[in-house]
Amino acid sequence: MTDSSHQQFMAVAIALSKEAIRSERGGPYGAVVVKEGEIIGQGMNEVTSINDPTAHAEMTAIRQACEQVGNWNLSGCELYTSCEPCPMCLGAIYWARLDKVYYGNTKEVAAQFGFNSQYFYDEVAKPREARQITMQPLMPEAAVTAFEEWKSLPDKQSY
Repeated sequence: MTDSSHQQFMAVAIALSKEAIRSERGGPYGAVVVKEGEIIGQGMNEVTSINDPTAHAEMTAIRQACEQVGNWNLSGCELYTSCEPCPMCLGAIYWARLDKVYYGNTKEVAAQFGFNSQYFYDEVAKPREARQITMQPLMPEAAVTAFEEWKSLPDKQSY
């Protein structure tokens, strides 16, 4: 892809970030997933309008792209996002197997405007027992039986 193609896709992500705030759907974030030079998924932040803390632009774009291609695996695709992804979105990016991420603003710039994802990066890096939200194991012997059952399936799909 050419530099102008990359800039065009980023311009769409930025336009979506502005649409999110102008339409009062959520914060200033937009994202698109691109495959072979075509947008196959797009999203904007809709956390406050649909009361869903997972409705970040990247998550929405990834969901739409997966639906479009009929697969959870987005290998061969790239993500253009108006801001560096938070840890939740970063996890989804890795799970979806995206090839590359282009971002506009850094997490540090976002923090200057009150969107501080550094807290979440820090919490994830802490040992479970040091996190602000208590992480309490419960019934691990019973819970592991689902993994054991899955392991025995002859036609399981690993991801």
